[in-house]
Amino acid sequence: MLGNLGESLSNSVKKLAGMTVVDKKTVKEVVKDIQRALIQSDVNVQLVFKLSKRIEDRALNEKPPKGITAREHVITIIYEEMVNLLGKDAVKLEITEKPFKILFLGLQGSGKTTTIGKLSKYLIKKGYNPAIVCTDTWRPAAYEQLKQLTDELDISLYGDPENKDALDLAKKGLEKFKNQRIIIFDTAGRHKQESDLIEEMNQLDKVINPSESILVIDGTIGQIAGEQAKAFSQATDIGSIIISKLDGSGKGGGALSAVAETGAPIKFIGTGEKIDDFEVFDPERFISRLLGMGDIQTLIEKAEENIDEEVAKNTMNKLMSGKFTLVDMQNQFEMMNNMGPMQQVMSMIPGLGNKVPKEFTQMTENKIESFKIIMSSMTAEEMENPKLIKKSRAQRISRGAGVEEKEIKELLKYYNNTRKAMKGIGKRGSFGGRNVNRLMGQFMR
Repeated sequence: MLGNLGESLSNSVKKLAGMTVVDKKTVKEVVKDIQRALIQSDVNVQLVFKLSKRIEDRALNEKPPKGITAREHVITIIYEEMVNLLGKDAVKLEITEKPFKILFLGLQGSGKTTTIGKLSKYLIKKGYNPAIVCTDTWRPAAYEQLKQLTDELDISLYGDPENKDALDLAKKGLEKFKNQRIIIFDTAGRHKQESDLIEEMNQLDKVINPSESILVIDGTIGQIAGEQAKAFSQATDIGSIIISKLDGSGKGGGALSAVAETGAPIKFIGTGEKIDDFEVFDPERFISRLLGMGDIQTLIEKAEENIDEEVAKNTMNKLMSGKFTLVDMQNQFEMMNNMGPMQQVMSMIPGLGNKVPKEFTQMTENKIESFKIIMSSMTAEEMENPKLIKKSRAQRISRGAGVEEKEIKELLKYYNNTRKAMKGIGKRGSFGGRNVNRLMGQFMR
């Protein structure tokens, strides 16, 4: 996320890792590294200097609390000031009245319609069943794009490609979904100035009387995002921001910090192209991941949302007892996939953070996909009893999966190592580092 910003920041913090004494020279060196990383990520220069001065002043003048080393104290200061840069507190989307009406706005190309799909999926996971109204009468394919999204999510859509009156569409959509818990209104993206957005919002506001107006801002536009956020937040008291396209933009830091500086609440961020690449924006968790400190709470939440508890329990019981089959391993892979890209998941694990190279996680994801293809070419009997897979069966499976026989052997070796290692946990009640290394190492071969 945000290009190389996370790696640069965590590398800066690593300089403090082995130090028992943190002197002025070290603090200044780390501060310069942080300045460089933030400026390269398009954060406003004046903002960077203010931040780095606060970090330096606190690091050199504050005494560490009892039980905290000087190194730990400096890392805490960096963390706290970075969190303050992005707004400090998370602001949740509170669904209060019924129907809860959400008015979506955004400049053309900001990713507004895609973001509506992402928010809808997020709300579905929370137990809601949103309906969508298309009032975009400008873009020819607007209704069709929403139709595709709503069909995939199995939610209701109202729109009429022949009707060019956005206000009339809004009125009819309101009437159609008046008993719905949540109604989301898509609007035409503007391509000129923020004033066009505000004018459209004012017109639709009178008809819809939204519970919440949400502005989608393209994270790749950098510091200009602050101007849009400021104009929007001044025009409405119920406005919030979603920043899209934060999946590798060098300007992502500029957009986030510029919006946060206006005081407009950032409630969500889009972190990739997939519909699940979407998360609540929490500055504390976000900075924790950027600094390589992990984010165990988000990891737990992702697991709760995406993992079938009964399947996970059965799989773990089988692992512990040694009755683990390839069917169980296939379920395990599916659960891992549902939680999102491996690099993102690993960044949430305390102690790993940004230490796992991107090449490793890419290799791991590719290997898992290869293993899944191989398993799809096996019979149900082979999946339940992998010991049956000898030379002739391996040849048949390799032809069916389009892979070499050695990859069948790799899969079986990984399966056997997983079963043995996890069975060992059941006996000893602990998971040794050697077992972790052995399991993870299989994917690198």
